[in-house]
Amino acid sequence: MSPRPTIRGRLCGAVLEAGWYGLSSLLAPVLRINLRRRLAHGKETPASLPQRRGLANRPRPPGVLAWLHAASVGETVALLPVVEHLLDADPTLHVLVTTGTVTGSAILHDRLPAMAGQDRVITQFAPLDVPRWGARFLDYWHPDVGALVESELWPNLIAACHARHMPLALLNGRMSDRSLASWRGAACLLARMLSTFAWVMARSAEDAARLQHGGATRIDLIADLKDAAPPLPHDSAELARLQTVLAGRPIWVAASTHPGEDATIIATSALVRQAMPDALTILIPRHPERGTDIAALASPYAPRRALGQTPAAQDGLWICDTLGEMGLFFALGAPVLMGNSLPGGTGGGHNPLEPARAGCPVASGPRIGNFRQAYARMEDSVQFVETPPDIAQWLIPLLQSPEACHKAGARARRHALPDPTLAQNIAHALLALGPR
Repeated sequence: MSPRPTIRGRLCGAVLEAGWYGLSSLLAPVLRINLRRRLAHGKETPASLPQRRGLANRPRPPGVLAWLHAASVGETVALLPVVEHLLDADPTLHVLVTTGTVTGSAILHDRLPAMAGQDRVITQFAPLDVPRWGARFLDYWHPDVGALVESELWPNLIAACHARHMPLALLNGRMSDRSLASWRGAACLLARMLSTFAWVMARSAEDAARLQHGGATRIDLIADLKDAAPPLPHDSAELARLQTVLAGRPIWVAASTHPGEDATIIATSALVRQAMPDALTILIPRHPERGTDIAALASPYAPRRALGQTPAAQDGLWICDTLGEMGLFFALGAPVLMGNSLPGGTGGGHNPLEPARAGCPVASGPRIGNFRQAYARMEDSVQFVETPPDIAQWLIPLLQSPEACHKAGARARRHALPDPTLAQNIAHALLALGPR
């Protein structure tokens, strides 16, 4: 347990909170300009700009409202099973889900139509952490209970929830050594925020220890929200069409790549095609807008799915720069290399459980700091690679033997089966925080 805050610590936290309140208020005009700049670069939408200032575009439904906030795609996907269980547990409940990115919002709009009770889900963009904007958001929506996912720690918004006596939970709480160190100069502000949460779920024992060190007064659950996620959905008709288009070709997938990794994937593709001339690499950038830049690296040409192009027999690389289709490509059952993990990229990794649940053999680079727990769960069913020869050495035997590929995928799947009760337990814990 973290030590109880001293009077000096509480005073320090209040002073820093007031300082952040004043600074963010002064920066509001700059943030407005930055929002317009982000709009010009496709990182905001015309609808998101007013919502970022706390202005809603939907009426607040009557009755109890639960508010859940996830930053981007990964957190949003992990949150959806909890939303589903909330709706199932209380047929009168409405759920407001906010995201911080255009891609996160797009995933919500793509996935919600298949969810029972989706007519009781409202989606919005989260307000930026300007006091007036956050207050406008909370006063309009008046949530009865709220939950922030992973590391979404915004001082003004958390303080505004606390001032309104709104119970707030932290789900999948994440705190790396680097994040904790970055809070060192404002440790009392971190402690002030963490101590206001009514319910905390830590992603791992290591995260729990850091959160407690940072000031969380209690940890109610240690589990990874991503363990509750089912296999990613896909369009079965489109899968059948792809299987026809790609029939007979050995294929592999480089999933969620980041800048600095694409050249490695392209070099690997060339090595694999030396052994198997008809092999196809499906390269899926984490951010689809990078498709143009990746195509410029490929020589002499690579078709892009975003342009409606499909690979011809002579094409060894297919850039699938679309959003929300990862489940479709995982459903092919091909070997998958998880991006954001190779030398040269930003590092941190991506969730290996997603391809494993679809029965794909999985490999990763060594830089997996954000997903250590998930990789530990996969044990030795994940192959770690760094260079194009490493990756090709892993791939070629799997591509040459469908039986070996199937066995490796089945083994990965056994390590990645979702926890059938986790999302339901979280939903009930959140409902218990709300009005009785």
